[in-house]
Amino acid sequence: VSPQQHGVPSMPPGFQEADPSELSRIPEKPPPLPEKKSRHILAYMQFVEDYSEPQPHVFYQTPQNEHIYEQRNKRFQEVYGFNDSFSSTDSSSQEFVPPPALPPKQRQLSETNSEDAGEGEYVNLYSSSQTNGDLSHPEAEPAESENAQEVNQDDSETMGGSETGKQDGDDRRAKALESADSGQCEEEVDELSLIEHEEIMSRLTLKQEGEDGPEVRGGSVDILIVHATETDRKDLVLYCEAFLTTYRTFIPPEDIIKKLHYRYETFCNCPDTFKKRVSKNTFFVLVRVVDELCLAELSDEILKVLMELVFRLVCSGELSLARVLRKNILDKAEQKRIVRVLALMKPLAARGVSARPGTLHDFHSHEIAEQLTLLDAELFYKIEIPEVLLWAKEQNEEKSPNLTQFTEHFNNMSYWVRSIIIQQEKAQDRERLLLKFIKIMKHLRKLNNFNSYLAILSALDSAPIRRLEWQKQTSEGLAEYCMLIDSSSSFRAYRAALAEVEPPCIPYLGLILQDLTFVHLGNPDFIDGKINFSKRWQQFNILDSMRRFQQVHYELKRNDEIVSFFNDFGDHLAEEALWELSLKIKPRNIQRRKTEREEKT
Repeated sequence: VSPQQHGVPSMPPGFQEADPSELSRIPEKPPPLPEKKSRHILAYMQFVEDYSEPQPHVFYQTPQNEHIYEQRNKRFQEVYGFNDSFSSTDSSSQEFVPPPALPPKQRQLSETNSEDAGEGEYVNLYSSSQTNGDLSHPEAEPAESENAQEVNQDDSETMGGSETGKQDGDDRRAKALESADSGQCEEEVDELSLIEHEEIMSRLTLKQEGEDGPEVRGGSVDILIVHATETDRKDLVLYCEAFLTTYRTFIPPEDIIKKLHYRYETFCNCPDTFKKRVSKNTFFVLVRVVDELCLAELSDEILKVLMELVFRLVCSGELSLARVLRKNILDKAEQKRIVRVLALMKPLAARGVSARPGTLHDFHSHEIAEQLTLLDAELFYKIEIPEVLLWAKEQNEEKSPNLTQFTEHFNNMSYWVRSIIIQQEKAQDRERLLLKFIKIMKHLRKLNNFNSYLAILSALDSAPIRRLEWQKQTSEGLAEYCMLIDSSSSFRAYRAALAEVEPPCIPYLGLILQDLTFVHLGNPDFIDGKINFSKRWQQFNILDSMRRFQQVHYELKRNDEIVSFFNDFGDHLAEEALWELSLKIKPRNIQRRKTEREEKT
């Protein structure tokens, strides 16, 4: 009888029946999932597991330290020599010399019959109106030619000297309003070439009367970039800072560098004073972008783009600008090299030397707190703001190396505290150590070091430690310290404490990371096809406190004896070993407290 007659399907041709011995070797359970890329940071965020949605106004508050950003800009301009004599060529004493024409591209040579591919013609590769690598948009050419005619007309009027600068500005504004009223489609206008504030504002989505949040609610990528280059306007300081902090969430660094370079080249050779100022402001933003690149972002591709930009500046005669940008690039590259060298030269901790139980009492509590703060501060100041923002978006520790190192240090410290307590054989020794750590926490609070404070608190409040027998006074004292991180009302107690402190301060970054994650997941990236800048403003506000605390450093002296005792917090037990010792000290279902004599036996 054939198998088909009994309803058993036959094996398809080309397939062999499986050997029963091979089937027995197939595991019943699927293989384990790969290790998460955010295990250190997620463990660090354990305090905010009971996160609740805060009130919207929490993220819409206007930063109180606007003057700090103004001072930073002023120092930045002084360091890089940005002043009124911006250009390396003096237009008042030298004749205007146009830059040399670029050599034709291969595509242009192969399309000699095309009207758009004239030899030496500059092609805008970076405008938002061009997508997916298309080098030309026929429907956009009339508008571009009109813009070119307007630019030439303005230039000829300025060079002729027939009108004053004020009249020239009035003409530009009139033309901008006229073009806005003519019903031109947005895609027909090269937004990166706009210079009039009125027209720029008309293309932005602004908040309605009575709404919370920033003045700018949204806009296209190009118009947001152009608005950020209006650095002469004092009322745009916070907008520019919010843009520079969050642009990575909607455009890669290499793309914004190209767009800023294109806008700079559009106006850098114009003799018109106003357009010269536009090019200056654009270049200033470009240098800011380069200066604030994360070392992890400093890829070979970005370095290539930047060095090509330096080369073109040299070719066009802008030697001072080329020198500024080149110095900025070399400084970044040197920082990256130093980090690599230090990582290789970092001495390994003596893992074989275990911490000596009880010797913590050899040091004063305030001295220990100072050294914990010193170690925390060294890692905290290394964290770059974009690392925190990128982690909330992608949760990939590889792109946030300094943040990962900071959180790993926190986790190691917490497990070191648990281990040093639970390894004590006598109950009074454990009690004495726990009280010692509570005193250290008190001094950490005075130092505004919330990070180490919560690292110790997470250890003392961990299940293997908390389940043991403690004096009532000790337990009540610990409960008071736990109130700081109470999750009610979206951690209102901790937020209030953080808002009242004056730098220097090391915050607990877990709540910042959770806030950023909440804003990222709870708000769309686009509204009506435009970048949702309200979302970016909230992200900027969350990161503002962290940036403020990174500006002021602690003045503490290193104590090598205490730091050596810490041994990089590498001598700690794993979670399973902690539970094993905890159950050995107090087995399950044992209610009464053992005496010291019983513990010895």
